[in-house]
Amino acid sequence: MAILYALVARGKTVLSEFTFTSGNFPTITRLLLAKIDCQKEGKMSYAYDAYVFHYLCDDGILYLCMCDGDDDRRKRVPFAFLEDAKQRFVATYGDEKRTAIAFAMNHEFSRVLQKQMELFNGPMASAGQFSDVHRKLDDVKQVMVQNIEMVLERGEKLELLVDKTDALNTTAFTFEKSSRKLKEAMFWKKVKLYLLALSLLGFVVFIITWVACGADFSKCKQDHKSHKR
Repeated sequence: MAILYALVARGKTVLSEFTFTSGNFPTITRLLLAKIDCQKEGKMSYAYDAYVFHYLCDDGILYLCMCDGDDDRRKRVPFAFLEDAKQRFVATYGDEKRTAIAFAMNHEFSRVLQKQMELFNGPMASAGQFSDVHRKLDDVKQVMVQNIEMVLERGEKLELLVDKTDALNTTAFTFEKSSRKLKEAMFWKKVKLYLLALSLLGFVVFIITWVACGADFSKCKQDHKSHKR
């Protein structure tokens, strides 16, 4: 499972979006936005062919992402991503989100979406890296995955087109990039531990020497002179 597309909107007004691949899913998302009441807070998932649209509504703002495949075991990951996106969006824009025009935040926040999508698509997401966010998502298992036809009227359902080559390449690249970052983080963690151990050892040696020789090392100097005689 990979997060391929993400969007932040107020009603039918898209404030920011980002995708790793190409396709007609932004058009389908606009159809969904017209059907979703953002004033009703909550979470929902809609299956669309081989893909799933997950979204949460909070304070009149909708946070949505599209994933390839419906894996109940990893449903927490997209909702953890949406919760993270919500926190970052609210912290950055505050009440500005209530009056902003379409794509007003796209220049800045699309890069945030990209960065967090890469992070949540990587190995660290399934390694409990986001425990603080996960703790707020105890009700995710209760979120039902409904068919998209439950909300779209007859004739509105379009064939969902996604460039699978782009999607696969993006997923592989993102996973490799995240793995490399994880390895680098573990390497520097080991380096810090070694440096800490060496510093501690040096400090212990200094304390022993200080106790044995005195603060000005006069005891050791006297012993050295005695041995020479």
